[in-house]
Amino acid sequence: MDKAGLLELYRQMQLIRVFENKSAEMYGKAKIGGFLHLDNGQEAVCVGAVSALNPDDDLVTNYRDHGYALARGISARAVMAELFGRKDGTTGGRGGSMHIADVSKRFWGGYAIVGAHLPLAAGLAYAAKYQKTGRITMCMMGDGSTNIGTFHATLNWAQLWKLPIIFLVVNNMYSMGTPLSVHSSVTDIYKKADGYGMRGMQVDGNDVMAMREAVCDVAAWVRAGNGPVLLEAITYRHSGHSAVDKNTPRPADEVAEWKSRDPIVQFTEDVLFNHNHASPADLAEIDKKIEVEIEDSVQFADASPMPDRSTLYRHMYHSPVPNMHIDGSLIKPPTLYKK
Repeated sequence: MDKAGLLELYRQMQLIRVFENKSAEMYGKAKIGGFLHLDNGQEAVCVGAVSALNPDDDLVTNYRDHGYALARGISARAVMAELFGRKDGTTGGRGGSMHIADVSKRFWGGYAIVGAHLPLAAGLAYAAKYQKTGRITMCMMGDGSTNIGTFHATLNWAQLWKLPIIFLVVNNMYSMGTPLSVHSSVTDIYKKADGYGMRGMQVDGNDVMAMREAVCDVAAWVRAGNGPVLLEAITYRHSGHSAVDKNTPRPADEVAEWKSRDPIVQFTEDVLFNHNHASPADLAEIDKKIEVEIEDSVQFADASPMPDRSTLYRHMYHSPVPNMHIDGSLIKPPTLYKK
């Protein structure tokens, strides 16, 4: 990659880091409600993986979705407004943190039910194969998702039908607060592909270049019609499972060791500086612009109106359902259909 490309990888990772830190701050100020799952420490997975896809490929994630949305090119303004539950958010304030989505980016979003998005992703891949669009699907999940029925059923279908899909397992060593060795009998998760005759790979998810190279490799394999791939990215989240879970019972020395392998610092020192691709001044300029962008996103979200209560039932039902009320008044059918 040239200097511009490498700096763009840095910009995206740093954007995610600053955005997530600001989101945690806003959560503490009760600007954001519900749950908030942060990508701090996992930025290289988000950026490396998404940068290796084509713009029209389908991307499906679990509820830790902010980083993927930003890497996909969804604006910080739209994502922050969605976290605030405002009208100008990605889904009009209806989804919140766990359900970021943008159809125009083929980002089908975050899903709150663990593993429930895997069959949906397989459906997207099946459609692409059936319609011969040339698109592939990437379906991201956590390590805990690999122990439930929908994971195994979907891998079986995907391999049986040779679907053009990459199953990306973000293995951050913990399912909520449960260590990998406690929740999975197979701790090298990519080996779970063996049971279905599927190709499996493991990659250092803290190395954005390794992550990008691995996804380029498997994307070409999948796009060529060879069937699905299970790709395991080894990484570590710097904070708890969610914003309210600040004291996940992880050993302090383990957390410190992984933080010493910060993916942004590693990329900066090992790639940008050591190979003279960038100077501290280059990065300082990028950082300054990111700070402005994130502050702007908060102001934008704060100024965005709340969704109008009259739209409460939109996008929920195709046909009217009896006894729908808003503030004690029965909703007439035409309001339900209004776009």
